[in-house]
Amino acid sequence: MGTIKECELKIMTPGPVQVRENVRMARSIKTTNPDIDTSFVEEYKETCDKIATLLHTSGQVYILSGEGILGLECACASLTEQGDRVLVIDNGIYGHGFADFVSLYGGNPVLYQKDYRRTIDVEELRVYLENDHDFKYATVVHNDTPSGMTNDVMAIGKVLHEFGILSVVDSVSAMGGEELHIDEGKLDIVCGGSQKVISAPPGLTIVAVSHRAMRAMESRKTNVASFYCNLLNFKTYYEDKWFPYTMPISDIYGLKVAVENMLAEPELVNRHKKIASAVRKALTKGGLRLYGENGYSNTVTVFYVPDKVTDQEILSYMKEKFHIMLAGSFGHLKGKVIRIGHMGENANVEDVEEVLDALYQTLLHFHVEVKEEFTKSFRDNFI
Repeated sequence: MGTIKECELKIMTPGPVQVRENVRMARSIKTTNPDIDTSFVEEYKETCDKIATLLHTSGQVYILSGEGILGLECACASLTEQGDRVLVIDNGIYGHGFADFVSLYGGNPVLYQKDYRRTIDVEELRVYLENDHDFKYATVVHNDTPSGMTNDVMAIGKVLHEFGILSVVDSVSAMGGEELHIDEGKLDIVCGGSQKVISAPPGLTIVAVSHRAMRAMESRKTNVASFYCNLLNFKTYYEDKWFPYTMPISDIYGLKVAVENMLAEPELVNRHKKIASAVRKALTKGGLRLYGENGYSNTVTVFYVPDKVTDQEILSYMKEKFHIMLAGSFGHLKGKVIRIGHMGENANVEDVEEVLDALYQTLLHFHVEVKEEFTKSFRDNFI
């Protein structure tokens, strides 16, 4: 029989990220049958309650078996009925992608398109809604990893709420690394993923559902056009001591420990802010150019590939010479930018300095002029 080779690379991508040992160990313990043993229902609910504390929500939290994109489709599937007008806030590749889910379930996506290099101007959005606010819900991305740009979803949620519009938020790569108080922001469905800031392996979606969103789903005139993506199937899981499908128990045990790790760190968001700010300053002082113009992410930094070299040359050399994995991008950004992930377990000084030093050495190898050594600038600016 063949053996599985352990990864020897330092994974500094915009997710998945490195996983702490206590999370790995939690996933390896002997498990029960989650379909029959009601003790698992208690473990599941306790994990959901811990996530609710992390997200500052009084609504329901569910953990679904599937990568982060599952939550986005579930939100659209569970809310959308034939002909519903849905506002798709589009200032990034992932923001635009919501339109596909809306259309898939019979809705009419209306694109609110803005510059992909800039965060959403909330007052401009308010003016738009004053002229047209006949939408069942609106979708928005908290953090767009292809471009390294964030939106103030709490401010956006409050504006949408004023006009009676429900909100669906993709916070997959932001949850835990950016400010997120769901109740305060009047947000309705917020989706996260296990493999980003949470720092567990990929495979789980987190969905936080407000009381308003639950009422909207319950008052549908037609059935949800999906079983696996129907959030209503989870509504009475605790009372019924029953799940709509077999839950990935080992993954959830690991997620519980990962969330406990996050709750044990009061300065979690601030750690991400400090790392991200210092990385941006280091790269720009060295002569590199960031992709965005504002709204810079706390969890990923995106910079233009400099002249005289390609993204694949940089990525391959970093991987082969220094055993570090960074990421390119896709869509209209393919070949144009490189992304450094500094989220969750990756957001620490030691790993980031190693990445910046390797990037500096790589650029020198390809005869790219660097004005100042990245690690020096990083240390000077890490406050």
